[in-house]
Amino acid sequence: MSDQPNREELFSHPVRAGKRTYFFDVKATRGQDLYMTITESKRRFEDDGSVHYQKHKIFLYREDFANFEHGFIAAVDKIQELMATGNYRDPMAERLAAESHSESSPSESIEEKDNQASEGASTEDSQVRPSDSDDINFDDL
Repeated sequence: MSDQPNREELFSHPVRAGKRTYFFDVKATRGQDLYMTITESKRRFEDDGSVHYQKHKIFLYREDFANFEHGFIAAVDKIQELMATGNYRDPMAERLAAESHSESSPSESIEEKDNQASEGASTEDSQVRPSDSDDINFDDL
């Protein structure tokens, strides 16, 4: 199958999330049917220090978009409901608290923060992270 051409990619939207990047790609089959692939890419370091990316891909076909959207929203709603009980960790709040603590910490100079930021920057790190207002509406695809 290596002689088959790649399916035409019509749209790609990366979402950076810590050590992971999620790619939402819209493609077309030879028969002009649209589908989406959702790829999770995780950066991994080998013992020798080299980097490789572990990828997991989901193929989502147009006829399944509504069911997928329904399931995704139901799961997000349940997580929000469970978070409201206070019985679960809130990594986002923990991260914000840590960031706000480090910003107010006088022990780290602005120059040290700038050096850390420039050392951590890579091609993948420079990808645009969508804002909270960037909603994906599967019905529009």
